[in-house]
Amino acid sequence: MVKIGTVFSPIGKKALLCGSGELGKEIAIELQRYGVEVVALDRYRDAPAMQVAHRSYEVSMLDGKRLREIIEAEKPDYIIPEIEAIATDTLLELEAEGYHVVPTAKATKLTMNREGIRRLAAEELGLPTSPYRFASTRAEFTEAVREVGIPCVVKPVMSSSGHGQSVIRTEEDVERAWYVSQHEGRTGSGRVIVEGFVPFDYEITQLTVRHAGGTSFLEPIGHYQEDGDYRESWQPQPMTPALKEQAQFIAGKVTDALGGWGIFGVELFIRGDQVIFSEVSPRPHDTGMVTMISQDLSQFALHVRAILGLPIPNVAFHGPSASRAIVVEGDTDRVEFANLENVLSEPDTQMRIFGKPEVKGHRRMAVLLARGKDISEAREKTGRSYAKLQINVYDRE
Repeated sequence: MVKIGTVFSPIGKKALLCGSGELGKEIAIELQRYGVEVVALDRYRDAPAMQVAHRSYEVSMLDGKRLREIIEAEKPDYIIPEIEAIATDTLLELEAEGYHVVPTAKATKLTMNREGIRRLAAEELGLPTSPYRFASTRAEFTEAVREVGIPCVVKPVMSSSGHGQSVIRTEEDVERAWYVSQHEGRTGSGRVIVEGFVPFDYEITQLTVRHAGGTSFLEPIGHYQEDGDYRESWQPQPMTPALKEQAQFIAGKVTDALGGWGIFGVELFIRGDQVIFSEVSPRPHDTGMVTMISQDLSQFALHVRAILGLPIPNVAFHGPSASRAIVVEGDTDRVEFANLENVLSEPDTQMRIFGKPEVKGHRRMAVLLARGKDISEAREKTGRSYAKLQINVYDRE
């Protein structure tokens, strides 16, 4: 029997978010729909989820000692990781002491480190993946590139949203790829994965929900990336029944191995009649923001329902839909979105402004959403909305 008591009372429920970006903000909103107290953590002040949480802390979640202090003081019913840069060994210790980490501390540790999840998928589960090698030093990196071959993709084992990632297409790219991996990732220098380049036809995110009633699969999401970072997504990605079955089999196998309840974003390459495993996130996925307009229950709503032990019904799909990320470049703490009356003038279009306080370099600051009679129309609508959007970037105060 699922019970949720009055917020702030001894019988109320409390969730602590490890990460407070745009995905965490939507999770916080969904938690509050069920009267759950929300505590938000992130490394910077005024992160998006902090703006809607009951309480927040500015902290590096790689600082295991400080993370433990906050969790022991707050005593949350649920610890919900939303980013990769977390002291996962501390989460493992806390889980052993009785805290509930979503979906599990093991899943968080394995997936926050590309080495853990790749070894699980390829070496333990026997799932098809691209060829790969790991390297911790410049000499090991050179040897890994030689063994995997060119072209190949280089990623820090702990980073996300394309940070620190690059493609080696010629020998001249090797030195720069090593530099990018060591200086532009989210957790500083360190170990990298070198992956053989997969000449895929397209790639998808197979959103998979593990819940009290079993495992549910959402319509596959196609997406387009630049430098490893999502720019557009659409749902459903057209696929044959056989390919959908393969995708769901792989997603089910890897998420079963990770365990726990919640939504998982399983990234897969499709090449001909083959589905190849790429990565998995044990939480809502950035490409899954399209579900805020495509479904009656978004990926965030489904994540929260699963966490709380609530039923996951058959999701009502509203129709072909698309999302388009709005990336702002510069060095500023004042970004203004203008001409919104025209941006949102067409039927079945929406926009989410994340509320991030500043930009240093480039940063995803908002997303456009649209539905259409088919995927082409939905993408065209987000494209027209994007073309009408005016972004004013002002100097720092």
